[in-house]
Amino acid sequence: MRPRRSPAPASGADPPTGGAAGADAAPRLAAQVGFLLEADRLKSVLRRGHVADGSRYENSAEHSWTLALMAVVLAEHATEPVDVATVVRMVIIHDLVEVDAGDTYIYDEASQADKDERERRAADRLFGLLPDAQGRELRRLWDEFEAGDSPEARFARSLDRFAGFLLNHASGGASWRENGVTADRVHAINQRIDAGAPALWDEVQRRLSMAVAEGWIDPGPDPQP
Repeated sequence: MRPRRSPAPASGADPPTGGAAGADAAPRLAAQVGFLLEADRLKSVLRRGHVADGSRYENSAEHSWTLALMAVVLAEHATEPVDVATVVRMVIIHDLVEVDAGDTYIYDEASQADKDERERRAADRLFGLLPDAQGRELRRLWDEFEAGDSPEARFARSLDRFAGFLLNHASGGASWRENGVTADRVHAINQRIDAGAPALWDEVQRRLSMAVAEGWIDPGPDPQP
């Protein structure tokens, strides 16, 4: 595991912990509390996947918590050494944009068309609620996740796909059947897991084959000769 990254604070930024006092403390705290109350709305954003027992739909805040726990538990399976603390920060904030943009179902091609633009606008607004330096730092992490251009981002993106797949499988394919998703699409869309965590991709393929055998998901069209 790599040592924790310690980037130099932005010019004029307060220390990452402690040190806020005097006249600056009250407005900073007010901005931070306002941001946190906006983030609380994530608990009301329903996803189209179910929780593991299939009893109800998962919400986006629960999904973020699942990813944070996975980052801690599954870090040894990352393709490259990663800073776990950075991955946890990334996955906790990456779906905050759904407060404004809503959850975009991964297999809904029509909704995917404007997803990036909707989420960028949401990121501008939400991270803009924070004190400037803090907002810029969280936005930088959000952009890093979206770009997938660091070991931490690649692993975080793999976890994001793996979590949704795992709950679909655990619930007996409930969401796949409700939305007419076939195994060939699951395979194609989740293949990027391999870039950040090959062992998790192997597990997806094993469980997907099991789901087809159990009749939880239609295999999809036969390959053309």
